[in-house]
Amino acid sequence: MTTQQRHGAPSGHEPRAVQKALALLEAVAKLGSGDTAKTIAAHTGIPPATAYRLLNLLVADGYLVRIEDLSGFALGRRTRELAGAAPPPADNGQILDELRGQVRFGIHLAAFTDDRVRLVDKDPDHELSGEQLLGTHLHASAIGKLLLAAHPALAGGLLRRVTAATITSPIVLAAELRRVTTADVATEIDECRVGRSALAVPVHADDGTLVGALAAIGTTGRIAVHDPALIDLLRTYAARLTLAAG
Repeated sequence: MTTQQRHGAPSGHEPRAVQKALALLEAVAKLGSGDTAKTIAAHTGIPPATAYRLLNLLVADGYLVRIEDLSGFALGRRTRELAGAAPPPADNGQILDELRGQVRFGIHLAAFTDDRVRLVDKDPDHELSGEQLLGTHLHASAIGKLLLAAHPALAGGLLRRVTAATITSPIVLAAELRRVTTADVATEIDECRVGRSALAVPVHADDGTLVGALAAIGTTGRIAVHDPALIDLLRTYAARLTLAAG
């Protein structure tokens, strides 16, 4: 019995299995971090049992990783390398690594492109679950609030309740965005995901245009989102980052 057979992997004579594995990787890339095996299977049309087995193999080989609470999956380093994903500019990478070495929670860099949120550098040591919510429910995240403060019309009409703490009143959100504009920092506490809090500061282009956000994201109760020292630290590093205007 081969090693491949012992681990329950498909044999080399099953090209369909390879196609299914690639379809699963593509689904995780499209759906974003945090979706469950059931959701990924439904998206691809692959039977759940087959999808779960292939997902576990992809995790074992480093093409996928499980998020912190083990509820879903995210792309692993080997997939990003295979895809030839362009790394962030070297200076940005060095700056972010330096900042990450000083804090105990996740540091993530987002770019605002065409009025959308795109994570361009995720903390490799702090997997971010529910990543897609950052782009689809701007009012629920610190990163999204920074974008909304600059472009309030992006909030649209109905404000969906993501958690019990999510702001769903347009009046309350308007007041929150005024605070964001005045303080030049945005925060969230259990609003995008229960048990998670964050603060984000803006990243500007040389001409002062808002082009992104630098965010610290951690467990509620452990990260002090209103800590002046942490806010100043993020601002100091945000001023050193370079992002192209979108």
